[in-house]
Amino acid sequence: MYRATEDFVQDWAASAQGTLAVMKSITDDKMGQAIVEGHSTLGWLAWHLTSTAGFFGQLAGLPIPGVERGAAIPAHMADIVSKYEEINDAYAREAVKLTDEQLVEEIDAFGRTMPRGKFLRLLVDHQTHHRGQMTVLLRQAGLPVPGVLGPTREMQASK
Repeated sequence: MYRATEDFVQDWAASAQGTLAVMKSITDDKMGQAIVEGHSTLGWLAWHLTSTAGFFGQLAGLPIPGVERGAAIPAHMADIVSKYEEINDAYAREAVKLTDEQLVEEIDAFGRTMPRGKFLRLLVDHQTHHRGQMTVLLRQAGLPVPGVLGPTREMQASK
């Protein structure tokens, strides 16, 4: 749980940077890559992270732009990246306005109440979870895997 605004701002910025690196590694022709048929694809996961970032921000009381409910997954990664960047820019502007006191305020989230700081921690954890799935799919698709939380095998081999 976040109790200091600066902690969330820093964590979100680092998490979003890593997510953008992963999204920018996805090519349009590999957006349909899934671990097996019928499971989440790279395109779906990228769009899911984009739409939930907006939705979570709004539930937390921040004026974060969203994705229209039920909006189709864009056909091009550049469109997903652009929308995610728009949402990330809004977090950079708006999250710094939160006070530490607001982080401990109870908010309604998914039918229950919890401190805003705990809910924002769920946002970062949710993003990390799906970003990990995406890195596996990148490797499976033969695409470059960026070093998000540490160097990749390719990065280590090039040293």
